Amino acid sequence: MVGLSSLPSRVVVLMGGPSVEREVSFSTGQGCAEALRGEGFDVIELDAGASGAGVDLCAGLSEIKPDVVFNALHGRWGEDGCVQGLLEWLRIPYTHSGVLASALAMDKARAKDVFRRNDLPVVDSIIVPRDMVRAKHVMKPPYVVKPNNEGSSVGVYLVQEAANGPPQLSDDMPDDVMVEAFAPGRELTTSVLGDKPGDPGALTVTDILTDGWYDYDAKYKPGGSRHVVPADLPTEIFDACMDMAKRAHTALGCRGVSRTDFRWDEARGLDGLIILETNTQPGMTPTSLTNEQAEAKGMSFGALCRWLVEDASCDR
Repeated sequence: MVGLSSLPSRVVVLMGGPSVEREVSFSTGQGCAEALRGEGFDVIELDAGASGAGVDLCAGLSEIKPDVVFNALHGRWGEDGCVQGLLEWLRIPYTHSGVLASALAMDKARAKDVFRRNDLPVVDSIIVPRDMVRAKHVMKPPYVVKPNNEGSSVGVYLVQEAANGPPQLSDDMPDDVMVEAFAPGRELTTSVLGDKPGDPGALTVTDILTDGWYDYDAKYKPGGSRHVVPADLPTEIFDACMDMAKRAHTALGCRGVSRTDFRWDEARGLDGLIILETNTQPGMTPTSLTNEQAEAKGMSFGALCRWLVEDASCDR
């Protein structure tokens, strides 16, 4: 953890970047920058660049000489270990997870391997070529097709049981995609803050209500979804979400904040609760879930951002 005894400390909020989640990252970054200014920090907003970081990002950070980088990037290069490795090389303390945990969590197939080894429930999935998915059903419907290494419901296809044919994936999808058995039920999520004794830990459980699939619009457009915080659930299910989220956070080696998403089939009880994925860079936009959960536990948005800055370090 960094020492922040004298304020204001200089914080670079890193946002934008070259991934398909560039605009979401700006929404997260600008909100976090404003909150940190309200907490007394000297904040500089820095766009990681639409066409890649590389030398320009190194040069910019070397010139600014921040005490901490607040990582508000989303998607590839920002939450897959790449920028984390750059910050380790520059020896600049940064927020959220380190290189290995970021890379593991971003690769959905490898994250599932970690979860299985730690007795955390996941659904069956395979990695197959995009063109094969276009040509035939590679799994009995209903199933979901998604990139293996993107987030925020970017490029997610739900193939219904009554589908007449395989999904015609867009050319924007990667050459290889994940095909995953559809998990019916309610959409639940739990954020975890910290990994040490005395840290807040698992915050609470949110029940996400939508009129359809919880896609990109449902996540980020105002009114796209409704959130019940804390979720009205049987105690057994609520406690299981809290426990599994902490175990997933630990198994992946997450630092700072993570958010683990679940599906729960009420008809199957505890056996119907499965982990969808763990996000090491959960959104912190005006409609984001982690902010709401922190507020439900009495932690303001400013206090949440401040906690993340004070938790920052290298060698994460």
